Amino acid sequence: MNSLPTPLPTSLAALQARYQRDLQLLALPGKTWTPAITHEGQPVLDVAVVGGGMGGLALTTALTHLGLRAQIFDQSPPGYEGPWATTARMETLRSPKELTGPALGFSSLTFRAWFEAQWGEAAWAALDKIPRLQWMDYLRWYRETTGVVLHNQQRVVAVRPRADQLAQLDLIDTSEGDRAYRVLARHVVLATGRDGLGGPWVPDVAHTLPRDRWAHSSDPWHDAAFAGQTVVVVGGGASAMDSAATALENGAAAVHLLIRRKELPTVNKGKGAGNPGAAHGFARLSDEWKWKVRNYINRQQVPPPHGSTLRVSQHDNAFFHLGAGIEGAQVRADGKLRIDTTQGPIAADSVIFCTGFRPDWQLRPEFAPFAPHVRLWQDRFTPQPGQEDAELNLSPDLGDLFEFQEKTPGNCPGLDRIHCFSYPAALSLGTISGDIPQISDGARRLSQGLAGALYAEDIALHYAAMERYSEPELYGDEWTDSPLPPYDEVTA
Repeated sequence: MNSLPTPLPTSLAALQARYQRDLQLLALPGKTWTPAITHEGQPVLDVAVVGGGMGGLALTTALTHLGLRAQIFDQSPPGYEGPWATTARMETLRSPKELTGPALGFSSLTFRAWFEAQWGEAAWAALDKIPRLQWMDYLRWYRETTGVVLHNQQRVVAVRPRADQLAQLDLIDTSEGDRAYRVLARHVVLATGRDGLGGPWVPDVAHTLPRDRWAHSSDPWHDAAFAGQTVVVVGGGASAMDSAATALENGAAAVHLLIRRKELPTVNKGKGAGNPGAAHGFARLSDEWKWKVRNYINRQQVPPPHGSTLRVSQHDNAFFHLGAGIEGAQVRADGKLRIDTTQGPIAADSVIFCTGFRPDWQLRPEFAPFAPHVRLWQDRFTPQPGQEDAELNLSPDLGDLFEFQEKTPGNCPGLDRIHCFSYPAALSLGTISGDIPQISDGARRLSQGLAGALYAEDIALHYAAMERYSEPELYGDEWTDSPLPPYDEVTA
């Protein structure tokens, strides 16, 4: 996209005005209608959202449209929320450019509208896929345009369910010398992205090596960290190709991809499963069908993108080793690494594990106040033989509003006020909370559900307000009362 001319500064201003006009025509955002609550002198939010990436932005915008008091808390500096400008290494997004992402049904909020406002329709037609950093620029504009309240450099140290119809966030303001404070809200939503309730997963063999000799694909390593080295990349998915290409483009002597499968998958089954019916109907499926669908996608695996794979294979010093699963590793006497595979040993200087993410409460100490009480799918469902899946076992068993549920009823009052609007929700509710294709569907579903829950909880207050309501439609002088005319009896 370096060939694009500099956009006119007025182009985005016109698009923002178009969005504001859309809101005006739709009478949005709605007026605040929930009662203003304070607790011990502290104001209480309707919803506190943890995470200011795409999901958090879409959800908070939807909540605001419904007249709710919602704010976001994110640990990143402004403009660096999510992985796009930090740990992501793909050149372009993997999703088709036409997907509307977090636009919430507003054409003026789409990436396409943002792009065409600056570079025109011809440039859009010529665009293949969305450049990763350009997507981050779009999300920055989305935040500015929607006007969501996003507090940056706020690190959550504890998420605490409470028994008093509130939920609590303990935070540290890293922009003010690690000032500790708390936020109270009636509901807390964890919009924490792909790693959601855990973090990077690596096989046990990783822990047999010194930590400075290996990295995970999501680690914030510098592009040139592996210059001059022989690097082993474990995995054959998209992140493996992105990591391998980044190392090769920045001076790696050689990169060997260890791919457990004898063939790379070629079809993205998850893409084939996406449609409006799935977005709105997955949550209605039986447990057996939910598990069957997600387990099948996991077993088939998602192939790396065509362009990402070519980005690696164009290098003469890139080597694909299929059917070469990693079995062991050790540091040799000469300081080199010996990596044992199902095809034999290979020497390397460093290893990059591109092995995805798993729910793992131990990696997220901020969730410790409630983690032991969360009901997981393994606590309530036994899959059919041949459909065993360790990742799905650890998925939270969520309610209709993405809320956590108690493993033992009564042991963690208030747990249902904590909501998981991130990738681990996929087994319970489908992929409507962590991916670009259906993020608007998820944001609208959760925002509407939270609005409904707050209304039901406050129904006595709303009823009393209805009784007090006294704005007249008529003033009594719009008509004159007339007597009935004489009755003229008709006989046969």
